[in-house]
Amino acid sequence: MKKMELKQAFGMALREMRKSRHLSQEDFGGCSSQTYLSQLEGGGKGPTLEKVDALAAVMDVHPLTVLMRCYLLLDDTVTIDSLITRIRKEVTETPSTE
Repeated sequence: MKKMELKQAFGMALREMRKSRHLSQEDFGGCSSQTYLSQLEGGGKGPTLEKVDALAAVMDVHPLTVLMRCYLLLDDTVTIDSLITRIRKEVTETPSTE
C-alpha cells in the first residue's frame, strides 16, 4: 500500500473532525470557501498555519488537535500516547546554549 502523503492525511483528519462535530463545509464560510475546504479535505491543497488555526477555531478545538490527528493517520505505528510523550519531551527540553 502506498504511504499517505501529509496533505492527504491532513485532509482526512480535517474531514473526520468536521463530520464528528456535525459541521458542514458551509459552516466554515467565515474562514474558508467551500471550494478551498473541499480541496483541503481532498488532499489537493495544504493549509497555512493561519488557516489551520482558523479551521480549528470553527470546530472549537486546539490547532494541535487537528495536526495530531493528521500525524496519527499518517503513521499507523504511532499511538497518541507515544506522540504526546515525544512532544512533551521535545517542548520541555532545555535548548543548548552552544
